[in-house]
Amino acid sequence: MAKKKRKPSAAFMKPMTPSAALAEVIGNKPMPRTQVTKKLWAYIKRKKLQDRKNRRMINADDALKAVFGGKKQVSMFEMTKLVSRHLK
Repeated sequence: MAKKKRKPSAAFMKPMTPSAALAEVIGNKPMPRTQVTKKLWAYIKRKKLQDRKNRRMINADDALKAVFGGKKQVSMFEMTKLVSRHLK
């Protein structure tokens, strides 16, 4: 019996519009949450914002600070919660 491929949740695939603050980081085109997360990580890696000692922590630059509600550092789990506030 062939294994059924899991379909991504429609809610995750629905294009979301980023806020102005988030658009600074990932661009302003509507995109699914999965894509938002991918672009965010690409930005974090490109700018080397992952904490060197504790890899679960993200150090915010000025653009990310606006997204993270002014926090200098957030955990990767807190990041998803904070970013979802910036999506409509």
